[in-house]
Amino acid sequence: MAVWFRDYNLAEINRLSQGTMLEHLEIEFTEIGADSLTARMPVDHRTHQPAGVLHGGASAALAESLGSVAANLCVDPNRKYCVGMELNINHLRPVKKGWVIGTTTPLHLGRMTQVWEIKIYTEDRKLVAVSRITLAVLDKQ
Repeated sequence: MAVWFRDYNLAEINRLSQGTMLEHLEIEFTEIGADSLTARMPVDHRTHQPAGVLHGGASAALAESLGSVAANLCVDPNRKYCVGMELNINHLRPVKKGWVIGTTTPLHLGRMTQVWEIKIYTEDRKLVAVSRITLAVLDKQ
């Protein structure tokens, strides 16, 4: 059974990125499963640190984006919205070029909080980072 509030398609999910940091970093949602959301991000001049490898903050931006968007797809957008409360990330492998792919799955979908796990891989499935985000589920006023 899907965790989403309703059926979503990738085009409408990607439209959420317009005019945001996600668009600037070229984060693109590529797959939605029954309980997972996947996106990719280029490793290039926008996401490098001075040493020429993927910046940890860029990985964190990918992780937070995945968890936040997924959380918001689980609630009635007319009544609720989700915002990040805490993000942690462990950086495991440097990446110099190509794409990183992140997938998020829920650990807890509560009435007032959600917790999502995010795993980020290289294109050849080498684990780059693991992350967890906790989000507050808030009422729209």
